[in-house]
Amino acid sequence: MRLTSLAAVLMAIASVPVAAQLSSAETAMTKTIDAEQDRTIRFLETMVNQNSGTLNLQGVEAVGKMVRAELEPLGFDVKWIPLPETGRAGHIFATHKGSGRGKKMVLIAHLDTVFEPDSPFQTFKREGDRAIGPGVGDDKGGIAIIVAALRAMHQAGTLKDADIVVALTGDEERPGSPIDKARADLIAAGKWADVALEFEGLATDGGKDFATIARRSSTSWTLKTTGRTGHSSGVFGEGLGFGAIYEMARILDAFREELREPNLTYNVGVIGGGTPAAIDEQGLKIAASGKTNIVAETAIARGDLRSLTDEQDARARAKMQAIVAKHLPGTGAELTFAEDGYPPMAPTDGNRALLATLNRVNRDMGLPEMAEWDPAKRGAADISFVAKDTDGLAGMGPAGEKSHAPGESVDLPSIARQAKRAAILMSRLAQEPAR
Repeated sequence: MRLTSLAAVLMAIASVPVAAQLSSAETAMTKTIDAEQDRTIRFLETMVNQNSGTLNLQGVEAVGKMVRAELEPLGFDVKWIPLPETGRAGHIFATHKGSGRGKKMVLIAHLDTVFEPDSPFQTFKREGDRAIGPGVGDDKGGIAIIVAALRAMHQAGTLKDADIVVALTGDEERPGSPIDKARADLIAAGKWADVALEFEGLATDGGKDFATIARRSSTSWTLKTTGRTGHSSGVFGEGLGFGAIYEMARILDAFREELREPNLTYNVGVIGGGTPAAIDEQGLKIAASGKTNIVAETAIARGDLRSLTDEQDARARAKMQAIVAKHLPGTGAELTFAEDGYPPMAPTDGNRALLATLNRVNRDMGLPEMAEWDPAKRGAADISFVAKDTDGLAGMGPAGEKSHAPGESVDLPSIARQAKRAAILMSRLAQEPAR
C-alpha cells in the first residue's frame, strides 16, 4: 500500500466515533432489532393500510387494537380510553410496572394521521430502503420503533425493571375539544414520569441525525375589525373614518414590523372583509361581499402564533393587543386567542442532560453525537403537554420526507437505528435513580 493511501485510511479511521463496549444485554438488543426488522416493517405496513384519519374514529380504534396486540404479550396493561365528549375516538395508554427504583418513562406517539378516508393516498408501498404511505412516518413509524425497542428490551431482560407508560393519542393531528379533557391523561402521565420520549420524526440534515430538545407552541387567533360603512367618497373623513379593511391592514402590517424576534412566528391563514363579512363556526371559511364604492364594515382574519417559551408567548400576545388597541379613526378591533392551543416545549437544562445521556448511547454504538435541532424548524406536538413537568426528548421516530402530504415516506434503516437508540437509552434510564 502506498504511503498516501495508508495515511488516507488512518485519517478515515480516526474520523469514525470510537465505540465503547456495549453490555451483553445491549448487544443482544441490537441483534434482536436487526433480526426482527422485517417483522417490524410488516407491522408498520399493517398499520399504514388501516386508515386512521383523525375523524375516522373506527379506524383510529382499529390501529389501537393492533398496538394492544403487540404490547400485552410484553407485560403491559393496555387500556383504550374513549373520548366521545371531545368528538374524537380516544387514546391507548399502556402501563408496564417495573422495580419502581429507576426513572419512570412516558413514551409518546399518536395513532391518527392527517389522511381521512376520502384521501386518494391510502396504501403502503415499499421501494428498497424506503416505504411510502399515509402516516408511514407521522406517526406509525414512531409506533413501530416503540414496539421494536420494547420487544428487544423484553427479550434481553431489561424491560423487567422498567416503569413505562406508552401514551398513544388518537387526535394529535386534529385535537378534540375541550383540550384539557382531550389531554388530561397525557398530562397526568407527565406528572408521574421522570422522562418523556416522543417518537415523531427524526430531524436530519446532510446525512446527520439531530436531537430535538425543544418545540414551539401553536395557538390560533382571530382578529375582527369594524368600521363605519357608507359611500366611499367619505372614506378617510371625520364622518366615516378608514373602514374595517384599512384597520385590518394596519394591524397585520404592524405585527410584521414589530413582532420580530427569534423563534417567534405569527402566520395569517385566512382573511376577508366587506359589507358584510362573516366566518363559519369552524373558523375556516370567510364569506364577504362588497362594492368598490362602499366603505367596508367588517374584516376578519385568522392565524397562528408560535413561540418557544411561555414568557415569549405572553410577551408576543401583549404586543399584539397593544397594536390592536391603536385604532384608526372610525374603526374598532378585537383580537382573541383560542384556548385549545399547544404549549411550548422550552429548551431546558434537564432536556440537555437527557440529550447528553443519549449521546453516550450514540458513542457506545459507534454513532456520531447528535446536535440540537433548531426548534423553529419543528411544529408543535403532544410532548409539549408534559414539558413543564418532566425532562424530555422529541424526534425519536424515523427519518422521512413529505410528512402530511401524498407521497409521505420513511427511511426504513432509520427505524432499526432509532429502535436501538431507544432500547439502550430506556434500559439505562431504568437503572438510574428516580427523582
